[in-house]
Amino acid sequence: MENKSRLLKLLREKSGAGMADCKIALDEAGGEIEKAIEILRKKGIAKAAKRSDREAGEGVILVDTNKAGNEGYILEMNSETDFVARNEQFKGFADLVLKIIETKKPKSQKELLRIKLSDYMVSLSGNTPLNREETVGERLAALSGTIGEKLEIKKYDILSSAGTVACYTHAGGRIGVLAALDKAGQSSLAYNVAMQIAAANPKYIKPEDVSPGEIAKEKEIYRAQLLKEGKPENMIDKIIAGKLNKFYEEVCLVKQEYIKDDKKSVEDILGGVKAEKFVRYSL
Repeated sequence: MENKSRLLKLLREKSGAGMADCKIALDEAGGEIEKAIEILRKKGIAKAAKRSDREAGEGVILVDTNKAGNEGYILEMNSETDFVARNEQFKGFADLVLKIIETKKPKSQKELLRIKLSDYMVSLSGNTPLNREETVGERLAALSGTIGEKLEIKKYDILSSAGTVACYTHAGGRIGVLAALDKAGQSSLAYNVAMQIAAANPKYIKPEDVSPGEIAKEKEIYRAQLLKEGKPENMIDKIIAGKLNKFYEEVCLVKQEYIKDDKKSVEDILGGVKAEKFVRYSL
């Protein structure tokens, strides 16, 4: 019942149709939202989807670092389709936005969208003219109108360190990572750590970073599983400790098996260097 209510709410938001019409269409469509929208549209009830209501789920993730190697930048810019994500205008604008983030270091997306393009390149790609008095937000809206899809700057981050920051992208810009280590001059090691984060997707750096609440929840789940399996009470705590170690190996960067050498952990390859923080984006 809860699921049907959620679907009805979603259908109403997407179609603009009334509750009764949505119920009928959803039943006819067997619970499939897109099919229900089609049914409503055929009846002349649903509105055509507005560009602003569409989901921009494709796109590109870009990363870069400064020359000193102690600051990194990551940007996710979205489009509706992969076809547009490969468009030269789209890619050129994303490159420009990353450069603006690197040089202006805006503190919020609102601030980023208000930055004028006057100090930057005179064209986005090929023969595409750039109005130097436009803001980032205005250019984004204009490009969206030209291309015919919803485009958005979803998020960005700037990662600074007194040590080393490296960046890494994977799968043609579908995954991007910034990784910071506490010692300077560790570009190669930081790059390998960034690659590890891209591949293994840790949630934390070390076990101490996991909240007590999450650990308690894991223990509760393990205990219920073990009791159901009929494990002896006097063995359960010991088994839970082993399961927690496995949990840390999955979610904590330093405890993960190193992707380039399965006989080592990330902790082993770090040696006396500490991983400070990281940012990982994924489409």
